[in-house]
Amino acid sequence: MNKHIITMLFVISLYTTIAAQQSAIYTNELVQYNQALELYHNKQFLAAQNLFDKVRDTIDDSTIDANCSYYIASCAVWLNQKDADQLLERFVIQYPTSIKRSSAYLDAATYYFDNGKYAYARKWYDKVDEGNLNRSEREKFNFNNGYAYFKIQRFNEAKKFLNRVQDSPEYGAKAKYYLGFIAYEGDNYKEADQLFDEVKDLDQYNKNLSYFQSDMNFKSGNFEDAIKEGLAQLPTSKPSERSELNKIIGESYFNLGAYDKAIPYLKEYKGRKGKWNNTDYYYLGYAYYKQGAYANAISEFNKIIDGRNATAQNAYYHLAESYLKTGQKQQALNAFKNASEMDFEAKIKEDAWYNYAKLSYEIGNSYQSTPKILVAYLDQYPNSSFKDEISELLISSYITSKNYKEAMDVLERSRNFADKGVYQKVAFYRGIELYNEGNYTEAITYFDTSLNKQVDPYFTARALYWKAESNYLLNNFDEALLDFKQFEGSTKASTTNEYSLLAYNLGYTYFKLKQYEQAAQYFKTFSQKNNVDEARKADTYVRLGDSYFISSAYWNAMEAYNKAIKANGPDADYAQYQKAISYGFVNKNNRKIQDLEFFIKKYPSSTYRDDAMFALGNVYISENKIDKGIAAYEQLIKDVPRSSYVPKALLKQGLVFYNRDQGNRALSKFKRVVSEYPGSDEAIQAVTTARLIYVDLGQTADYAAWVKGLRFIEVSDADLDNTAFEAAEKQFLENRDQEAIQRFEAYLAEFPNGLHALKSHFYLAQLYFKKGEKQAAIPHYEFTLKSERTEFTEQALARLAQIYLEKRDYEKAIVVLKRLERDADYPQNIIFAQSNLMKSHYQLLNDQKTIEYADKVLANPKIQNEVKSDAKIFTARAALRTNNMSRAKQAYAEVQKIATGELAAEALYYDAYFKHQENNYQRSNETIQQLAKAYSGYRLYGSKGLVLMAKNFYGLDDAYQASYILESVIKNFSDYPKVVEEARQELTKIKVQEAKTNSSIQTDQ
Repeated sequence: MNKHIITMLFVISLYTTIAAQQSAIYTNELVQYNQALELYHNKQFLAAQNLFDKVRDTIDDSTIDANCSYYIASCAVWLNQKDADQLLERFVIQYPTSIKRSSAYLDAATYYFDNGKYAYARKWYDKVDEGNLNRSEREKFNFNNGYAYFKIQRFNEAKKFLNRVQDSPEYGAKAKYYLGFIAYEGDNYKEADQLFDEVKDLDQYNKNLSYFQSDMNFKSGNFEDAIKEGLAQLPTSKPSERSELNKIIGESYFNLGAYDKAIPYLKEYKGRKGKWNNTDYYYLGYAYYKQGAYANAISEFNKIIDGRNATAQNAYYHLAESYLKTGQKQQALNAFKNASEMDFEAKIKEDAWYNYAKLSYEIGNSYQSTPKILVAYLDQYPNSSFKDEISELLISSYITSKNYKEAMDVLERSRNFADKGVYQKVAFYRGIELYNEGNYTEAITYFDTSLNKQVDPYFTARALYWKAESNYLLNNFDEALLDFKQFEGSTKASTTNEYSLLAYNLGYTYFKLKQYEQAAQYFKTFSQKNNVDEARKADTYVRLGDSYFISSAYWNAMEAYNKAIKANGPDADYAQYQKAISYGFVNKNNRKIQDLEFFIKKYPSSTYRDDAMFALGNVYISENKIDKGIAAYEQLIKDVPRSSYVPKALLKQGLVFYNRDQGNRALSKFKRVVSEYPGSDEAIQAVTTARLIYVDLGQTADYAAWVKGLRFIEVSDADLDNTAFEAAEKQFLENRDQEAIQRFEAYLAEFPNGLHALKSHFYLAQLYFKKGEKQAAIPHYEFTLKSERTEFTEQALARLAQIYLEKRDYEKAIVVLKRLERDADYPQNIIFAQSNLMKSHYQLLNDQKTIEYADKVLANPKIQNEVKSDAKIFTARAALRTNNMSRAKQAYAEVQKIATGELAAEALYYDAYFKHQENNYQRSNETIQQLAKAYSGYRLYGSKGLVLMAKNFYGLDDAYQASYILESVIKNFSDYPKVVEEARQELTKIKVQEAKTNSSIQTDQ
């Protein structure tokens, strides 16, 4: 055999050997593949998965590779491995033509189904080709598909698949159970009952059916069967069902009217997720209500918050009834109001509105004026059987609500009540309201309106009286006298409380008209009355003395002043002074001196002390007791250095020295007057008298040098100066205001430092003030006040302060008012200064200064009630701002005793506020009810009071009242944004808290 043949034989042999080896290897791998399949079919998935993985790595065959990938993923499904879904998805993508693709879809669906991910399972089931499934696989496919739809609450699709397996031995019972539940949820109780009945003998389902069957009976209106079924199942029911069974039994008893039996079961209900809803609270509340357990009913009804349906309207109505039964009228008012605002049940709405209107009349209403509520009821229900009753309440409410402005608005639109005298009365009371606010002109308008409707002579008389008072305060004294006289002649005057003051007021009116003899007659008549308050009687003695004094009946005057001194009223010092002065007019100068000396010792702080000192000096001089006179003047200059009498006293001293030929001493006094009070009348007279002294001394050059240094006098132009001033003053005295202004302006332009510059500036200021051109008056008042003290100082200070106050320029006002307080001679100007310093400091948030000046005002016995009320209210407000609660509380308590109108409303609100701070919620609410009843017209404090009332109710565990009141404030008081914002914040807090136990409450959190 040649070499070539041998080589071929070797190659063939080698090839055969290699092929045989490869076939053996392949065969071996197929054996392993088959082994893996056997493990898979024996459900040894982990071993099978490992072997499939090994085979896939060793056999290079696409079919085997695809099959291994499928089985590896399928094993992962059976083993519930986390990456099973990823393996299946990867297989489907990698082997799109594999015959195992449909099985992979089914396996993926099964994986998600078994893991409770029914929505994912549904996506994979949709991809399965049902035609490739055997009967067993198809039944499982249909049941799982239906159950997956059931779990995601797509009941129509679920029924389609579950119906396919109703007769399946393996899945039929399960399918009927879930189909029954779908029928139950769809309120198809007949079908549900039939399906449940078919599986009730199966223990695994029977334990879940008791609740459903009881609930179906309940929902079908078979309440007795529902109770029977529920009671039978209750002892053996699961804890999760026990609560619901109690609810079904309780509500079934409720619907059968067996409220006493319903209550214990209703109470055992635990709510959904531990929360009740508004309907749950209604059932229990109404059951208590029907049993007459009103306190318990309230406890349940008032948990119903945010109710916006017929059940809520019914609940609020019966809550109101329960409140009424327990005497809680304010709470009842709110609940009736709430029910009346809902449109679900017309009869309940009407009846609730009727009760709301009646209670508003009875206890007051902070939301709206009572007349408006009553009118609204009549408009809404014109044919109501309660029409006459509500009409009568409306008439009365105009008076009792004290909301006369709104009452007048209503009456202006409807004259139906004029024949009953309501129009006359309301117009009168509106006039009184405006009078108390200081608006006398508008008050007269309403008194005239009342007088035009003279139905009731009692109110006719009273309207005449208060019209007279208003005219008096407007300085219309002639009209006031006429009105007082008409009042005196009216038929019912003597039956009014005002009649007791008629003589006193007529005395003052005649006094203002300078008819002093008539004034004295009426003052004397009034002084002889009994049962007159001591302060007014003391004042009457003073004015009686003044009337006699001015009429030159000095002995009679002294007798009256003696009575005033004995009465020891606020003006006792004035009476003592006037009595002393009177002795001078009856040539009893020694007695005059004696009484003036006594006065100075007895009244060291009197505002008339400087008057007395000056008068004492004068009488000493007149009695030729020169040294004592000079000493009296000196004491005045020393003790009261800012008195307007100081320049007069200095001038008097100078004149005395001049008349005693003590020229140099006289010049010293005159020069002091000129230096310290330039431009005053005393300064001008001092210059004139000094000229005579210089001439007597032969020192005319010295006089000329001295006078040239004085700005307020131009000697060479004295005649022109006097002439120009007298021309202007003549116009002023004849009330030709515009001509006077022109002349004074011309005078000052020609003689800016003239003899009469001071007086001209003052007159100009007064004229501009009178015209209302107050800005133009300011520089003239300021010029007047450049001098330390003149006869014009006090009035200029008062007027300039008034201008700054009207402009609300409080800082400038304070400067002027402080000087007025220091320099004023008249008591009323001191009161004016101190009271307005108090107000100005309050506006500038200077709280300590506010309280300091309030204390000064209150220490003055001569202040009127209005000023006293202001002082106390500013004390209270300032104390509140500085968190001095005890002082604020005390001050507001004092305000309450004397205040009227808005201040009284404010004081009442803070009375309630302090009670709330002390956790005295019930008393606080009672005070707020008073506020609503007496001062409903003052909406700011009405709204603030309601917010406070809501806080009180929440403190009393009445969440319904609290939340409803706050919602009403938000809805009705948009004109007070700060109050509304506070109400919103409080309402949010309450809802967040209550939502923890009531699922019906909606919150933003």
